[in-house]
Amino acid sequence: MTPPYHTTAYRYPNENLVLWFTVIAVLIVIAITATATICLSAIFVLLMLVISYSASRSQHELLLQRATRVNQQTAPGLIDTIQESRKRLQVEAVDIFIAPNRTLNAYTFGLTTPKAIVLHDALFRVMDRDEIQFIIGHEMGHVALGHTWLNSLIGGMAGIPAPYAASYLLVLIFRWWNRSCEYSADRAGLLACAKPSKAVAALVKLEAGGRISPESLERTMHKIQAEDDDPLSSLVELTATHPMIVKRIDQIRRFAISAEYRQVQDLMNKNLQ
Repeated sequence: MTPPYHTTAYRYPNENLVLWFTVIAVLIVIAITATATICLSAIFVLLMLVISYSASRSQHELLLQRATRVNQQTAPGLIDTIQESRKRLQVEAVDIFIAPNRTLNAYTFGLTTPKAIVLHDALFRVMDRDEIQFIIGHEMGHVALGHTWLNSLIGGMAGIPAPYAASYLLVLIFRWWNRSCEYSADRAGLLACAKPSKAVAALVKLEAGGRISPESLERTMHKIQAEDDDPLSSLVELTATHPMIVKRIDQIRRFAISAEYRQVQDLMNKNLQ
């Protein structure tokens, strides 16, 4: 029997480069400002990890009280979508929850296995199966690529006490890495749903905050495309964890027509056989 195909080759090309740049920037700030020794910096990062782990456990316990854990009994129609995405991406076991919330959002967290993926129930009122699969695949991509625990580690490093200017610089670099991770996760979402048009549609609906009528689609796309031309939007993006939607859509379309995508998608399709 052929073993399942597992890869992280879909990772956005610049992600690891930005990650190392962030680590080096932290070390340079420590060396230049001398606000903390290497030893004290290590203690600070470990403390941040402990705090993050504690917060993750608390968040998990709160979810168990408020949200519905997805299983064959609570959401039988969603199980096939989840299992198909897991098989394609070969992701570790995850707990998936549906939380009552009117905003269109999904996220993942956790330092240990299983990680948790949270889907706001509003998503199911505006997105079809393929769009939901893109969202799930996106969050699974964060898990598969280690973003969930790296975010706590790198965030702790970027939060090392330093002079104001240096601290702000580290935050900007950390946010740069966050945005690179989103491009990688979008690629995972595309590989999970295997339909570029649905991946784009999901992002458009997230931007619009709901269903898109033929009349509102043109207005929404115009708004999305205009963001990239607005200098203020570009400045705001520097401190944002997510890239502008227009850039995410452009990256998805670029990846979808690449030979790399076709090769990885063909091999992942075999995981379903």
